Amino acid sequence: MELYHIKSKDMVITTNWHQKIVEFIRFLFIVLFVYAATNKILVYDQFKAQLERSPFIFAYADTIAWGVPILEYSIVGMLLLRGYLLKAFYGCLFLMTIFTSYIFLVLNFSDSVPCGCGGVLATLGWKEHLVFNLFFVGLALLGIYKTRERKRIDYKRNTT
Repeated sequence: MELYHIKSKDMVITTNWHQKIVEFIRFLFIVLFVYAATNKILVYDQFKAQLERSPFIFAYADTIAWGVPILEYSIVGMLLLRGYLLKAFYGCLFLMTIFTSYIFLVLNFSDSVPCGCGGVLATLGWKEHLVFNLFFVGLALLGIYKTRERKRIDYKRNTT
């Protein structure tokens, strides 16, 4: 019986670490997406003009100018609702992968490199921005892994 108690205690400690990591990643994405979406809306005309000059996506500038902030705020909403956390992390991964892929394409296949980013992110160079985005792609993957691991631990605990 004592051995089982130690195992349960270890599972609780493991679960707490999983939870802390997930909460930290969740917080970072909330801050990132609220900041980015709000900035895009506050300087909407400038953001849209930059998109219209962007290689590969200029034809979709109108849709992207409204769609990206709406998507960012939607993901924040899902991050705030625990029942949607795994889906939110998949949304983070999707959006950060799209942004990262775009930067990669611009850096490698375009002569023109306007940035549609605002605020602090606009001060980053393209290569720094790529690293920044890759970091957040990694965080999204870690968030997915830790959230799934937490669900597995919870399921295991409830079935034993």
